[in-house]
Amino acid sequence: MSRKNYIYNRKPCFNPPKNEKKRSAFICYAMKQASAIDVARSKLNHTLLPIDPKTGNVLTRFRRLNEHRACAMRAMVLAMLYYFNIDSQLVEASIEKLADECGLSTFSDSGNKSITRASRLITEFMEPMGFVRCKKIKTKVMSNYIPKKIFLTPMFFVLCNIPESKINYYLKRESLFQGGGGQKIFISFSDIKMISELDEKTVRKKILNALINYYTASELTKIGPQGLKKKIDIEYSNLCKLYKKKQ
Repeated sequence: MSRKNYIYNRKPCFNPPKNEKKRSAFICYAMKQASAIDVARSKLNHTLLPIDPKTGNVLTRFRRLNEHRACAMRAMVLAMLYYFNIDSQLVEASIEKLADECGLSTFSDSGNKSITRASRLITEFMEPMGFVRCKKIKTKVMSNYIPKKIFLTPMFFVLCNIPESKINYYLKRESLFQGGGGQKIFISFSDIKMISELDEKTVRKKILNALINYYTASELTKIGPQGLKKKIDIEYSNLCKLYKKKQ
């Protein structure tokens, strides 16, 4: 695919499908908030530490947003909010569907579709920055691991300028991010407060428990003790930054 085709749509925008069911009040509010600001030029994009989701290492060489990727991000954020399921915390749309409805899919001269522009935005920027988490699942058809489930993190909603009070008002519960079976998957908004209430050792222990609940036993074995420590260090650092931002 030529570079020209890759950026064929220079001004992508999210176009939701017609005849879709009405979105919840929270989703409508969140999309309005995200539309009112430029999420691609948020200070978070420059202050948060980008990490490699596979290793937990800080990415020293990291591609920031150029204008074409910034345009793609503005559309993608709205699409992810539109398909966000509050109960499961999942974006209930495939990357292909998100790409199609954001105008990010491209076609070669032979008619082959490419969703590279959308998939790279997610895996090479939004996930390393901590705005989303992609849970990779091994399929029976393919031997490699591919992102199948996209979760929105608390960082994502901070990016969209959505205050915790509004989230609590619409969701009517203390914490947004609770996993199945009562297990916490991600650091929640309530955890941001604990920075001022708990000592560092206790906070790091809570982060460790959250990571253990998120990863499978085989994944934890691959990460190893040093890799897990790095993930805890980065989560703690970002948690501190979020706390400072909320003050």
